[in-house]
Amino acid sequence: MRLPVCVMAVIILIAGCIAASQAQQATAYPPPDERYKVDILEIVGHPDDDIEVAAYVAKLIEQQHKKVAVVYTTRGNSGGNAAGPEQANALADIREMEARHSLASYGITNAWFIHGSDSPGADVLRSLELWGHGQALEEVVRLVRITRPEVILTWMPNYVVGENHEDHQGAGVLATEAFDLAANPLAFPEQIEAPRDRFTISNYGEGLRPWQPKKIYYFSDAIHFDFFKGNGPEYATGDLSPQRKQPYSRVAAEAWGQYKTQNDFTDAQLKEFTEMPVRFIFGKSLVGGNATSDIFEGISSTPIGYSRARGYEPPAAGLTFELGGPWRFYRQFWQAHNIEHLGKLFSPEAQVAPGETLWVPLIIRNDTDSPKQVTLHAVLPTGWSEKPETANYNVSAHDSYPIQLKVSSSAAHKDSWQTLTWTAESGGQNAGSVTLRVDVVSNGLPQ
Repeated sequence: MRLPVCVMAVIILIAGCIAASQAQQATAYPPPDERYKVDILEIVGHPDDDIEVAAYVAKLIEQQHKKVAVVYTTRGNSGGNAAGPEQANALADIREMEARHSLASYGITNAWFIHGSDSPGADVLRSLELWGHGQALEEVVRLVRITRPEVILTWMPNYVVGENHEDHQGAGVLATEAFDLAANPLAFPEQIEAPRDRFTISNYGEGLRPWQPKKIYYFSDAIHFDFFKGNGPEYATGDLSPQRKQPYSRVAAEAWGQYKTQNDFTDAQLKEFTEMPVRFIFGKSLVGGNATSDIFEGISSTPIGYSRARGYEPPAAGLTFELGGPWRFYRQFWQAHNIEHLGKLFSPEAQVAPGETLWVPLIIRNDTDSPKQVTLHAVLPTGWSEKPETANYNVSAHDSYPIQLKVSSSAAHKDSWQTLTWTAESGGQNAGSVTLRVDVVSNGLPQ
């Protein structure tokens, strides 16, 4: 039996529609793993650094039900041990467990430890070298993409008088870089490449999504707090926990009690430390607000797109004279990441023990088309000296001359601040000056 042409046409049309409908109903692509999505990601250097903000974070978790995770850039393998003889990798294993117990005591269950080695000094460039800067950054970017934080809290990337640990600074550098790179699909692209078949082995694509955090804030281990005022929010620690019936400062103190290898504070010192306000320095916000606004002001659950940082910009043509080493790195770093306001918080500073030697790196840059001769002059406090003594330096065109000074301090200036100054001249013209404030005090970290 032959069907009329019109009937055949209808049948073919219906069949085509059914096929098209079936073709459009692809299996939904799985969303990111929600178990690890957080409101705050802390990025710190060592197990126990989290205590710096524990009172504030504990209140957020209990009263606002915020989700928080922590990334440690080291496992603390070079720290002292107040609890037993274990050192090196054995100590790292213990400190990792201490961290997990401490975090769990106020509601944090997710923590990651990357491969960096604990180092004992104050020069951020050494930490970044020891860790393998690129590999460490890759790990931190991966964890930002896994946890998808709204806010990052981290150590301030700056050279300060205080504990000034290079690993603290290094954690702040990596956190800032990851803030600016995690949403960039060209940054570690294998992380966001979709797996060819997620149900089989040997996939190289990690299946992550780009992610742009909305805000970053810094905290600091400086011994002076004046620069915090007006530059970030501050949170009291004396508020009472409804569940625990004790202030959040006490919650932080109990969390600190889990770090027995590091617990060499007296009860009075611990009480003073945990009862101080939790102070932050504003880093940057992609959702508006001002420096002293609440950390979560302007934050919503809606993702935002990639925001490109300024990046490195070469200096203008000319002759410049400046502090080198970590100070020079930070000047360029702040500008590249749109956080140059950090350079205005306080003038360059360092710390030295009475009668000991201070390393001062200086650098002359000649960004002109002709060679230059530069003469340096030092103005040092009475009883201080430098090696080598400042002299004349020939600097080739489009080149730089790094000068590594060893400045010997005077024991007579113990427990005081001193000012060191160097000026540069070239062809009878002022080529710039450098001033470094120095705190002369015992028990500082080695440079």
